[in-house]
Amino acid sequence: MDNLLILAFSAFILENIILSQFLGICPFIGVSTKRSNALGMGMAVLFVMLISSSVTWLLYKYVLEPFDITYMRTIVFILVIASLVQMVEIFLKKVSPALYKALGIYLPLITTNCGVLGVAILNISKEHNFLEMVVYTTFIGLGFLFVIYIFSMIREKLEFSPVPKAFQGAPIALVVAAILAIIFSRFGGII
Repeated sequence: MDNLLILAFSAFILENIILSQFLGICPFIGVSTKRSNALGMGMAVLFVMLISSSVTWLLYKYVLEPFDITYMRTIVFILVIASLVQMVEIFLKKVSPALYKALGIYLPLITTNCGVLGVAILNISKEHNFLEMVVYTTFIGLGFLFVIYIFSMIREKLEFSPVPKAFQGAPIALVVAAILAIIFSRFGGII
């Protein structure tokens, strides 16, 4: 149980997918201009990350490893993630039109989010068992949601701040992201 708590904390703060591993930067910069957009994207990423990591872990352990074709993992994982996103989109459109509408453009955008593929590969590289994979993926996704939401709050405040013209837009966003990364890196001494 202690190992799972350490794994959860590490995934959420220390190994934050955006600030420590630099995966998922495109939606982090592109979708974080408003809190509502950041929340929608964060929830969608968490959902897809959990489903795709579970399916890719199972495929790796029960198909790729037994047939000794582990070298195919990246291609297989990309195809699985793209297919899952499409199936989830179709399923939500039929079953829950309100949720489908709430997720809007975020669901198709996740297909190209390198963070989703990165987490699937990290779970295999770290040799997690199924429970560890679920905990790790859940807290990596929550960490993504947490950071993108904090970042969106800061960016909303920056819109009304006197930022020099040369730093407006993406430059100040990258400066803020660097400061957030430094802050998060200081939590490394806790464990």
